[in-house]
Amino acid sequence: MKLYRFLSADDTSEFCHKVTAALNKGWALHGSPTYAFDAANGVMRCGQAVTKDVDGDYTPDLKLGDQ
Repeated sequence: MKLYRFLSADDTSEFCHKVTAALNKGWALHGSPTYAFDAANGVMRCGQAVTKDVDGDYTPDLKLGDQ
């Protein structure tokens, strides 16, 4: 099955570490990263979609971050 996650965080090194950790767990970048101003909090936010192929069947209770 193919899994999909959208990673997001404020524009700090935390975001880069989050994406790096996913890549090192076998996730692959999917599409281009996003970058937008969060007016409610007054910060820039980053986002990146990642995908991963794994064995098994999808269920909604699957913990994607644990894959």
